Amino acid sequence: MSASSPQASNPRLRAVLGHEFFAPYQWKRRIALWSGAIVVALASILFAKASDWAYQLFEKLLTHGIWIPLILTPLVFGLLCWVTEGRLRAARGSGIPQVIATIHVDDVGFRAKMLALPIAVSKMVLTLLALTVGASIGREGPTVHVGAGLMHWLGRRFGFDDPKALSRFILAGGAAGIAAAFNTPLAGVVFAIEELAGTFEHRFSGLLLTAVFVGGVVSMGILGNYAYFGTVQASLPLGHAWLAVLQCGIVCGLAGGLFARLILLSRQGPLAVVGRLRERNPVLFAVGCGLALAVIGVLSHSTVYGTGYAQARAFVQGASDTPGEGFGALKLLANVVSYWAGIPGGIFSPALAVGAGLGHNIAYFLPHAPEAAVVLLGMSAYLAGVTGAPLTSAVIAMELTNNQDMVIPIMAVCLLARAASSIFSPTPVYKDFAERMIRDFERLQAEKHASTSPPAEDIGATSAYGEPVARTETETEESDP
Repeated sequence: MSASSPQASNPRLRAVLGHEFFAPYQWKRRIALWSGAIVVALASILFAKASDWAYQLFEKLLTHGIWIPLILTPLVFGLLCWVTEGRLRAARGSGIPQVIATIHVDDVGFRAKMLALPIAVSKMVLTLLALTVGASIGREGPTVHVGAGLMHWLGRRFGFDDPKALSRFILAGGAAGIAAAFNTPLAGVVFAIEELAGTFEHRFSGLLLTAVFVGGVVSMGILGNYAYFGTVQASLPLGHAWLAVLQCGIVCGLAGGLFARLILLSRQGPLAVVGRLRERNPVLFAVGCGLALAVIGVLSHSTVYGTGYAQARAFVQGASDTPGEGFGALKLLANVVSYWAGIPGGIFSPALAVGAGLGHNIAYFLPHAPEAAVVLLGMSAYLAGVTGAPLTSAVIAMELTNNQDMVIPIMAVCLLARAASSIFSPTPVYKDFAERMIRDFERLQAEKHASTSPPAEDIGATSAYGEPVARTETETEESDP
């Protein structure tokens, strides 16, 4: 009788080695994810540094005259709109709606159109160019788009062509992008579940945690373990001070919902007129938006330009050099015209700045509440009102300020703000934009199918989900992210 090997004679060892954890396919996926998380973190750090440099260049231009944006900003806005009219159209806007749409649409061509490497690269370059002329935009949404694009590309390079597997790569890339952009790993996971995927599934929970953890380690190793707005020592005692939760939740929630409604451009009323004007001559419309931003900049003494990070930090930290009392309202208008222009750029950081400014105004009516606490509530509430994601907004606010004393008030104000914002914007803004992209894709697919099929009586075009497809005169315009 021949002696058997120890491995062959030990059933328990065979069972352990045969576990899915040791499968080559699983390790191939882990290596792809870890590599992708490192690449996304490095790209996010580079993008963040480049964004700071771009805006510093704009500030140097302002030293030569506050009138310079009146000429330069409209011209560059028009150029950015013209450049993104064709094959680079997917580079417009925040980038988060594109990621949401590609997670829910398995089509290879659709994903290639939204997440191709040229789109990711152009997203970064064009966003930096917009910041160089003072556009009131953020870099966090574009970072999510870039992260998802890089992870999608790397997943395909490793041979993961299955649509479901690639969906998880896209999700992990977006989560790692938001985590690296704010240096908030927990917010990255919550954002992916609440905003990108819209649900929690145990199959990708470990995938998200791993990608965010690896990306977070890389980010902290290079930049250090820091809070985005610095540590904020603020608390809100029980009693009359809790009126701040009610006031911030209602006022900032309504303002956030109004902003979402303004950038969504409805199909009826005055906003439909704006949409039709943009559709008829998008480049000229973008030039007009750039001019409007420059005028607002002059009226605000140049405080509304850029991401608004410095202004939001000044409000939260209670600095003496905070902007004027009208900063919140003027920054909101600057964000609207910048987004209407159809240029690349996000809304996260500018939303935080608007919320901080509004919270600063509300603090005047609450003399018994700590001002820093009210500002933090205003910032959280406005972000929840804009995005329609109260949990993500609460986690981001707490991680940005390294504050755990305000957990309950922040959660309460975010939930109240989401309810208030639904009056103007029932559907979260990113989801609304993503649904428009998906409807456009389904309509095109239905048109292609109809053109290759024999005509049939009494059969209308239907979407991929079997629903009737109807195109309005402003649908193409409103589908811009």
